[in-house]
Amino acid sequence: MTVDPFAMTDLAARTEFTRRGFVATSLGVGFTLAAGPVMAQTAIHTDSNGLVAGEVKIPASGGDMPAYRAMPASGGPFPTVLVVQEIFGVHEYIKDVCRRFGKLGYLAVAPELYARQADMSKVTDGQAAIAVMRRVPDAQVMGDLDSAAAWAKSSGKGDPGKLAVTGFCWGGRITWLYAEHNANLKAAVSWYGAVAGAKSEIAPTQPLDHAADLHCPVLGLYGGQDKGNPESVLDRMKQAAAAAGKTVQIVVYPEAQHGFHADYRASYDKPAAEDGWKRLQAWFRQNGVS
Repeated sequence: MTVDPFAMTDLAARTEFTRRGFVATSLGVGFTLAAGPVMAQTAIHTDSNGLVAGEVKIPASGGDMPAYRAMPASGGPFPTVLVVQEIFGVHEYIKDVCRRFGKLGYLAVAPELYARQADMSKVTDGQAAIAVMRRVPDAQVMGDLDSAAAWAKSSGKGDPGKLAVTGFCWGGRITWLYAEHNANLKAAVSWYGAVAGAKSEIAPTQPLDHAADLHCPVLGLYGGQDKGNPESVLDRMKQAAAAAGKTVQIVVYPEAQHGFHADYRASYDKPAAEDGWKRLQAWFRQNGVS
């Protein structure tokens, strides 16, 4: 018998998580206040010329989930990438990443995965954002990402045979978990996502626990100055995956910090971010996404 590694110990609690209605029914505009000052000189802006880009509503358990999507204005179906937010929600940076994917010929979808717990456009500081994150159950997130993938397929614009996921910070950890959850994925790229850590009722497992359950090749991109993701732990992830015959590649940029791809923040490291983006594209190509 196969055991679901994401099963909640309390079935009633899990049901409550997934059926909870949505606090946020739409996305905020611009950069979230919780992320702090915006580094205007480095923040990248990708236009929507040649794209269909904007907010959509995704049917999910408990109601309609707000999300941002970007894709080419004509053609399709397109290879689909689920874009998983940082702890700050789906704000301008995540929307811009979606448009970057759209320019590359993807349908990119970023569901607001905190929408059941909070309206992130009204969260004004980092500690409050962390408090929201700590109320978001992994089981809920897996279900909501499944809903986003199903929406992409049902729209007729997403190719279900070419599905990938990528995420940043909190979303990087979720990327690992989702690669262990969804057997339809072709590839995953985690940007500085934790693979180990404390467990709780809402986070009953960590990626390292189930490396043998990875359904697709995973590329992990990390900063050498990121104290939250020591190389010794990343090495354990590689070893566990290799022992199970899974494909995992870890790239560490020695001088980069956590959040090095976030071009609107002081942690931005342009050489590492640009190299990581090139590696992501190559990873998707070589694993049949594009």
